[in-house]
Amino acid sequence: MNSTFLVRSKWSAWCLGGLMVAASGGLSAAESNDASEQERHRQASLTEVWEPVPEMVEAPREGPPSDAIVLFNGENLDSWQNEQGEAAEWLIEDGAMTVARGSGGIETRESFCDVQLHVEWRAPEDTAGYEGQDRGNSGIFLQQRYEVQVLDSWHNPTYPNGQAASIYKQHIPLVNASREPGEWQSYDIVFTAPRFDDSGELNSPANVTVLHNGVLVQNHVEIEGSTEWIGAPEYEAHGCAPIFLQDHDADVSYRNIWVRPLDSASEAES
Repeated sequence: MNSTFLVRSKWSAWCLGGLMVAASGGLSAAESNDASEQERHRQASLTEVWEPVPEMVEAPREGPPSDAIVLFNGENLDSWQNEQGEAAEWLIEDGAMTVARGSGGIETRESFCDVQLHVEWRAPEDTAGYEGQDRGNSGIFLQQRYEVQVLDSWHNPTYPNGQAASIYKQHIPLVNASREPGEWQSYDIVFTAPRFDDSGELNSPANVTVLHNGVLVQNHVEIEGSTEWIGAPEYEAHGCAPIFLQDHDADVSYRNIWVRPLDSASEAES
């Protein structure tokens, strides 16, 4: 190899090394890596949000979360009243309350806006002589107006937007997750109330998500207005309102009902 070329190569390598040392501020390779890692952590910290800190909530395997309002625990109907504002007359037996047919529906004494609601229900085991909408019919009305249908939909044909877990006559459930009549079933409902402006005009419609026996059956669907048996649904301005359970002349039972008012509920007041 030409000696002049060798000298020039060594000189170039020395110069390049000097530039690298200068660029790293004279740090060793390990120190340079540490500095780079510190910079990465600094950049990551720019998108870390430390407040507010979520409140701790106990979530037992059985039973409601610690921040839930228990509406029925199998002992009494203190949280409920009839449609006239008097004491609820439904029957309590073995930790469940059952529709007292002909007495009318019952509603919570307290009003709610946005909620997470858990309800367990059971249609009568005896289905002889009943079919379609006559088998285990009841309903859970959010804010007294928006119905999640309760019905025995185990091999019981009816119009799909009126079967169990439908938003009655508005949204068909994604699947039929019904259990056999006589078995306990559950609904877990997340409801966002509609918003109205000061003049009573609708700003944003209500929406709801429903899990039936742990299966997603309504995925953040938009509620079109108050539930109607005949005619199209419409909105009418209102504020927070009770949760209503329907007497539809069937021996439907309920148990383990609890609700969690959500933080945005106050915004729904009209």
